[in-house]
Amino acid sequence: MADKMATRQAYGKKLIELGEKYENLVVMDADLSKSTMTAEFSKTYPERFFNMGIAEQNLYGSAAGLALAGKIVCASTFAMFASGRAFEIIRNSIGYTGANVKICATHAGITVGEDGASHQTFEDIALMRTIPGMTVINPSDGVSAGKLLEQAVAMEGPCYVRLGRAAVPVCYDENSDVTLGKGNCLREGKDVSIIATGIMVNEALIAAEELKKDGIEARVIDIHTIKPIDEEIIIKAAKETGKIVTAEEHSIIGGLGSAVAEVVVKHEPVKMAFVGQKDVFGESGKPDELKKKYGMTAADIASAVKSL
Repeated sequence: MADKMATRQAYGKKLIELGEKYENLVVMDADLSKSTMTAEFSKTYPERFFNMGIAEQNLYGSAAGLALAGKIVCASTFAMFASGRAFEIIRNSIGYTGANVKICATHAGITVGEDGASHQTFEDIALMRTIPGMTVINPSDGVSAGKLLEQAVAMEGPCYVRLGRAAVPVCYDENSDVTLGKGNCLREGKDVSIIATGIMVNEALIAAEELKKDGIEARVIDIHTIKPIDEEIIIKAAKETGKIVTAEEHSIIGGLGSAVAEVVVKHEPVKMAFVGQKDVFGESGKPDELKKKYGMTAADIASAVKSL
């Protein structure tokens, strides 16, 4: 495994393996197969690949039909258009019917970069976790993306899998236990818990290393499954460290921070701070510059920890 890999790249590679394992696996796309990394599947299994054109509502309506006819469907486009443009179709045709569709949405968050505000989605986790029965997955690296996708395809029912554009450092190795619905403690600590998801897991690990220089021992937890969320690991963190900072490449309204707060306020109320996109739109720019401007870096996590 490379030191860095985009989660969308891991998705494309894993699809080829799963295509061999599941003869009823169908992959669909909205004219973005080179970007979503479904292009290789289309070459390997052309009879099981459908390019639906720039028509996201048709994509997910058709995906529901194929799934209800017995297929496992992985349907991809950019996260902005999957969660936004096609929300009603996903809610009614996939969620309501429990269709076996895996909505594998790429190019999520601020790190879409130069594509700008129209393509940077910060609302998708919030939207998808409100749909009854929808599993919501946000892998932190290429290894966990592959492992979680395999489990998502093996389970029955709808999933939203959030994938990124940019290459990110690898946090896991191939022998790591990454299980749907179970958070992973990547670093122990007694003073504060940093609960992160997606690309912010690596930023959390960097922040924890920096905080150690100031005598602060930070626990780092990867919540890769936003729904169903691992309440046990969150309650344990709250009890043992007394403070929680959440970190996500998503709006601080309705995403990981909100989901963790819902658990904490019910079972073990502690002080919290939230790192993520504030209540603003993004803009065009280099991913690292945008992360800095909008407060989604290791330094921002460390600052949030110190504020507690």
